Amino acid sequence: MRGHREEGATDDAALLRAVAGGDPAAMAELYDRHAGWLHARLARRCPDPETVREVLQDTFVTVWRSAAGHRGQETGGWLWTIAARRLVDARRAQERATRLAGPPLEDDPATPYATASVSTAASVSAEDRVLAGLEYGDVGTALDRISPELREVLRATVVDGLSTREAARLLGIPEGTVKSRARRARVELRAALDQLNPSPLGGTA
Repeated sequence: MRGHREEGATDDAALLRAVAGGDPAAMAELYDRHAGWLHARLARRCPDPETVREVLQDTFVTVWRSAAGHRGQETGGWLWTIAARRLVDARRAQERATRLAGPPLEDDPATPYATASVSTAASVSAEDRVLAGLEYGDVGTALDRISPELREVLRATVVDGLSTREAARLLGIPEGTVKSRARRARVELRAALDQLNPSPLGGTA
């Protein structure tokens, strides 16, 4: 099966059908094919390597249990949806644990990790706010107005910070197509933003 790894979504769908039938070899192949970019994408959303490792593992446990629920959607997007939800679950669990532990004793030298954990949580929240602004503010509105295929490339390369190669793998298109769509997407996005916020100078250069 390894010799056919680059055949794309059709092979992925076949693998998922085999996984749904309880085939561990198909599960291992699916993991080998997708774990790398999933790990990279999760790491851009979460600064804690241990959390990323646990979320990745939980993602594939979920895939093993729910592969029969795959209904033909693009495999990379389906896997990322699962991984993103597992990451949200992990962050919520961490936040609950932090609240139950009570406020950190910042002045106590015996608790040197308290401030560090608060700092990490703050940096994650700040990242989430930036991503939310990109997806749900004026930029999000503008994103919804551009072509769907361009929107997906922009979200992959800008919102999620994927490289051209990673985005191509996720979306199932050539790297050159990712680059050309990214250029077109920026042009369309600027035009959409101009429509949302017209220049007070009336468009003069």
